[in-house]
Amino acid sequence: MIPDSGDLVTDVFLIAAALFMLLAVAMFYRAVKGPTTQDRVLAVNVLGTNTVVILALLGAALGEPSLLDIALVYALLNFLMSVAISKFTVEQGGVL
Repeated sequence: MIPDSGDLVTDVFLIAAALFMLLAVAMFYRAVKGPTTQDRVLAVNVLGTNTVVILALLGAALGEPSLLDIALVYALLNFLMSVAISKFTVEQGGVL
């Protein structure tokens, strides 16, 4: 019996979301343990991007367009946070 292609796509999206969650755990470790500020900033940025990707994958897999809207808003907030942290770090004398 061949599985329905819709079920297969949903399963692939859910598996991909789970893999991105594992990557987020690794990046959370780097954000906490990072030896330098630049490592921490980059890890937090990757965590934000992973969150956007996970939300988009879950929205597509579960058929919830509201999750895609939330992912878009979170992506904009992640970008603004990255710019703010970069500006703050440069003003403090650090170079990113």
